[in-house]
Amino acid sequence: MIEPTLALQTAIRSALVASPAVAALVPVDHIRAGSTRPDKLPSIIMSGGQTIFLGNASGSQYVARVFLDLHIWALEDGADTAKAIGFAVSNVLKQAPDATSFAFDEFSLPAIRWMRDPNPAQAYTHGVITVEAVMRWSV
Repeated sequence: MIEPTLALQTAIRSALVASPAVAALVPVDHIRAGSTRPDKLPSIIMSGGQTIFLGNASGSQYVARVFLDLHIWALEDGADTAKAIGFAVSNVLKQAPDATSFAFDEFSLPAIRWMRDPNPAQAYTHGVITVEAVMRWSV
C-alpha cells in the first residue's frame, strides 16, 4: 500500500470522478490533489492529510486514523454552487469508497465548513469537508 493519506485520496477521487452528480457540477480534471487556490473553477482540491498510527492488528496488519480535507471552490453566483457541490460530495461519501490494498474500519465526514473570500472584489466561496477514516493494511 502507498502512504495512507495518498491511498485515501486516491479512493476518494475515484469515487467522486465516478459520480454523475459530482461530475455534473465539477469537471473531472478539476478534482485533484494540491495545496493552492485553484486556477480553474469550480474545483475540489484534496490536501491537509494527517496520519495517526494506532498500532498493529492481527495478521501483521497496521492500523491508522487518517484525516484529509476536501476544499471546494466555486464562484458565488447566487445559486450556492459550492454548497451544491458539497452536498453532492457528501452524498457520495456517506459510505466509504472502494479501497484497494487496504480496508476501512471506520469512515466519516465529521465537519463541513463554509467561508466567503474576504476580498469583496473576489466572489469565491470556499468549503472544507473533513474526512476521517481508520484504515488497516498489510505490508
